[in-house]
Amino acid sequence: MDTEIQNNGSHIGRKIERIRHLRGMSQTDLGNLLGITKQAVSKIEQSDEMDDNRLNDVASALGVTVEGLKKFNEEAVLYNTTNYYENCGVKTSAVNNINNNHTLNTFPIDQVVELFEKLLAKERKEFELLKKRKG
Repeated sequence: MDTEIQNNGSHIGRKIERIRHLRGMSQTDLGNLLGITKQAVSKIEQSDEMDDNRLNDVASALGVTVEGLKKFNEEAVLYNTTNYYENCGVKTSAVNNINNNHTLNTFPIDQVVELFEKLLAKERKEFELLKKRKG
């Protein structure tokens, strides 16, 4: 078991929380994908370090790469969002002066499909439970 601690000078839990919010997920949603409680997700989001195995699980559940999670930077997201929308006629001035050379984190379709299948399986289980309660 690889237990290398991840701490690149920034709080990994806060990155997880921000990505979770950007994905529109609640702590319960992330907990369901990880097989843990909402309280355990809260504890993860308060951690400034994380071992590689847990980091891999969290990144997968969030639909991002481990590298993308480690290097997540809100300024880069804003910068890339601004650049994306420049050709769409949408103007934002808050981040025009950021001159970082960051690239967007692209998500392979197989990761998207895997996340969708997990969410779909969860919804099917809940549907079956509700069906049994009524029946």
